[in-house]
Amino acid sequence: MSVLGVLSLLTFLFLCHSFVDGEILHQQIKKTFIVHMDKSSVPESFDDHLQWYDSSLKSVSQTANKLYTYNNVVHGYSVRLTVEEAQLLEGQPGVLLVQEDKKYEVHTTRSPEFLGILNNQESFPESGIPSDVIIGVLDTGVWPESSSFDDKEVGPLPPGWKGACEASRTFSSSSCNRKLIGARFFSQGYEAAYGPVDETTESRSPRDDDGHGTHTATTAAGSTVVGASLFGYAAGTARGMARHARVAAYKVCWLGGCLSSDILMAMEKAIEDGVHILSLSLGGSLNDYFQDPVAIGAFAATSKGILVSCSAGNGGPSRGSLSNVAPWITTAGAGTMDRQFPSYITLGNGKKITGESLYSGKPLPGSLIPLVYAGNISKASNGNLCMKGGLIPEKAKGKIVVCDRGQNPRAQKGLAVKEAGGVGMILANTDTFGEELVADAHFIPTAAVGQGPGEEIKKYTFSDPNPSAMVKSGRTQLGVQPSPVVAAFSSRGPNLITPDILKPDLIAPGVNILAGWTGKVGPTGLPEDTRHVNFNIVSGTSMSCPHISGLAALVKAAHPEWSPAAIRSALMTTAYSRYKNGERIKDIATGNPSTPFDYGAGHVDPISALDPGLVYDTTTNNYIDFLCAIGYSSSMIKLIAKQEYQCKADVKYSVADLNYPSFAVPFETASGPRGGSSAPTVVKYTRTLTNVGGPATYKVSVSQETNSVKIQVQPAVLSFSTPNEKKTYTVTFAATSMPSGTSSFSHLEWSDGKHIVGSPIVFSWT
Repeated sequence: MSVLGVLSLLTFLFLCHSFVDGEILHQQIKKTFIVHMDKSSVPESFDDHLQWYDSSLKSVSQTANKLYTYNNVVHGYSVRLTVEEAQLLEGQPGVLLVQEDKKYEVHTTRSPEFLGILNNQESFPESGIPSDVIIGVLDTGVWPESSSFDDKEVGPLPPGWKGACEASRTFSSSSCNRKLIGARFFSQGYEAAYGPVDETTESRSPRDDDGHGTHTATTAAGSTVVGASLFGYAAGTARGMARHARVAAYKVCWLGGCLSSDILMAMEKAIEDGVHILSLSLGGSLNDYFQDPVAIGAFAATSKGILVSCSAGNGGPSRGSLSNVAPWITTAGAGTMDRQFPSYITLGNGKKITGESLYSGKPLPGSLIPLVYAGNISKASNGNLCMKGGLIPEKAKGKIVVCDRGQNPRAQKGLAVKEAGGVGMILANTDTFGEELVADAHFIPTAAVGQGPGEEIKKYTFSDPNPSAMVKSGRTQLGVQPSPVVAAFSSRGPNLITPDILKPDLIAPGVNILAGWTGKVGPTGLPEDTRHVNFNIVSGTSMSCPHISGLAALVKAAHPEWSPAAIRSALMTTAYSRYKNGERIKDIATGNPSTPFDYGAGHVDPISALDPGLVYDTTTNNYIDFLCAIGYSSSMIKLIAKQEYQCKADVKYSVADLNYPSFAVPFETASGPRGGSSAPTVVKYTRTLTNVGGPATYKVSVSQETNSVKIQVQPAVLSFSTPNEKKTYTVTFAATSMPSGTSSFSHLEWSDGKHIVGSPIVFSWT
């Protein structure tokens, strides 16, 4: 054999050896798995299910130890296994599913006034009496020293509370009080995946090092704090939506994210502790319900009478970008309030433009300063984004730099400008963000502007031989109209898992929200930010979710006997989708009227929600029938419901029969001559209303926004004489064929002259 042949053979053998070694290494790497067990199938040879769990695990690994054992949210446990061991375990009798741990991320004042709560205190029964409603917040933890957790407004601990205040090196058991009544942390799943928590950078305790958890908890139920602000912006009295409710914090999110094994254990403990509302401002990739840990945990909580509120996600304005779409979860999108933080730009040609900023440092001189576009003074291909180290100092020094929004944090762009010697920044939106303005506590004088003004500024910068500008900070501006508008970042429908269920359910304030903050990091959260603040202004559906959680707590306090579905119905059917002038709520991403795919039932109206007149109630069995309707097997249903249930062969299950407060009606585009069909498609939806008011007669009305669908409601009149009386009606939709991808909208209302019980209707052709 030639030398070349020998070398080729050796190379081949080396590659084969490397491949085999790589495969062996892959098989030996351990990952965290959640093991779902059929608890009803415990063999008689075992004293209890825990022994059976141990035995099943030992059958594939003698060394593996369980991280958590679950009894409520899941029947089973979480454990570190190799892929091969996990596959072997899934084949064992009684094992329903072995699921790899999933990573979730957090979805990152004036709202009580904007929502009308402060001016209508008399509408809240016993509004001066401390509430026993407990909101469990799963997030990055809590900063207990925040004045928003002062307990002077509340009384003794609620009866039946079983929670704890877990002490550690950075968190004392005395950190809890009558307001912050519980604080736990869950890190075993995270540490199994990423190694021990580095206690030099974050607290291995319920303490919040990020700020997100403190912000969401105080948004939901913060105590009254006079004189709150961020550097003087949004100055006033801060308070949560349900300021008399109690808070229990469950830390599940760490620097590297939030793992489903920890989230499930936190939900498990929250159910055992006795919370009434669960608030989760986090989300992950979209999965079928039986493979979605949050959906599974939420089903368990809902079956125990606990309302679960989740953020819709920050993937807007893209269609179908939603998270947390299970019908037993209340899914919250985000809108704006009537408050802005203006900053003012004057260009060298005299043009004046208003932007937005929370800069509070030394102002620029009141004279024109040279203006330059970042893309023209950078050594990087993406220099327009003002990445760290990407600007040429000789060309940035002493100038105001125009940076494009996107990719890196907005405030970090200003740091890049500052480090290059720039003195100010104009942050310009691209078409991804449209005209949406999000305020940040910038490090240098800054004005953030929408796409249109941004293009105008860049055009001036390119065309003028000596472009210049002034940037000046303003103060808080109230009464901004129109408001609300749908936030561009707020995730949109349709619901890609079940198009027959409209999501999000509704929207709430989620832009530029002032609430409590951690003492560990500055308002931007960047390592370079050494400023310390008690309150911060943040945006995201992470902020709209705790608004809904807190408002649900208010409704729960007024109507403690109501189910989670009844509370959600009250919030949805009283929401509004039009301004007082009759125009539909606008979408800031497009400037056009928004649709129910953007806002669901509409913007929450808490005063009306306290007295909705009628509600669409839903039971656990209704949800299980829904699972039958979407074709789930008995084993899939068991994963979610933790009970034996066999869908009946002689029953025709339909998603249309789920007693949901909104209507999503998908049609298939018929194929025929010229792509259409002369015969209309007819579908029927059934709903049941429960009377939660006095005797009344309700009449139906339907506002048609399309001629493509004929709508008939039978009966058209519903009379109620007693509380909790139920009446059923049917809606028949007869649709003509439309091109695939077409959507249209209508609205159905029941009214007795005092109450309006509204439901959005969405039609879509696929």
